[in-house]
Amino acid sequence: MADPRAQLADQQRALLAALVAGAAPPHGFDAERLRIQASSLIAKRRGLVAALRPDVVRALGQAFGREFHAYASGRPKPQGGSRADAAAFAEWLGERGLLAAAEPERQQKRHWWRITPKKDQYR
Repeated sequence: MADPRAQLADQQRALLAALVAGAAPPHGFDAERLRIQASSLIAKRRGLVAALRPDVVRALGQAFGREFHAYASGRPKPQGGSRADAAAFAEWLGERGLLAAAEPERQQKRHWWRITPKKDQYR
């Protein structure tokens, strides 16, 4: 008899691979529902990459969504999070000749001030 924890870990790995790496759905899972969830995860990644690299969004225009889906399908998010994902996407586009090698826009620092009323201002 197999170790239940090891069996569960194998099932979890298979599910994760189906969701983020384009693997076949594990036994007992609805393939269409997994496809929908995988697309949702790609859309979430696409939004984060778009926020980090507006220059890429402008350069690709309407093709941004299609190209990001082609890039992300079957490819898990790289180590390093969304910034690494954005950099890898830009590199992937450059390798395909769809994006000239360009330095990413510098993120402007946003300063937020807490506005506090003067003493007795609202009395």
